[in-house]
Amino acid sequence: MPEDTPPLEGTPLIQPSSTDHPLYEQIVEACRTVYDPEIPVNIYDLGLVYTLAISPENEVNVIMSLTAPGCPVAGEMPGWLADAIEPIPGVKQVDVEITWEPPWGMEMMSDEARLELGFM
Repeated sequence: MPEDTPPLEGTPLIQPSSTDHPLYEQIVEACRTVYDPEIPVNIYDLGLVYTLAISPENEVNVIMSLTAPGCPVAGEMPGWLADAIEPIPGVKQVDVEITWEPPWGMEMMSDEARLELGFM
């Protein structure tokens, strides 16, 4: 797209998750095994996983963020997440992308994460 072409209005920044896919719950549970080393809450409940898109061929595309752009594990976290998801029976391929839009905020945490961190 040329630089002067405006983005399409109404185009979502993040695609919806495949919540009705048979592997979805297993993938969520795999995400819950990955932790930011500085925070005692898993990345899923922290709200860092924005999208879990699973194709009919069982290819998984994860769009996630980090708590801050200067996160010391920014280069490693996508690999940790892919390593957690890949062993699930039926998963063919895992691709993890980092995005900064929308920026992560504490309001994205689950109630469990807020409770664990003492925000409730």
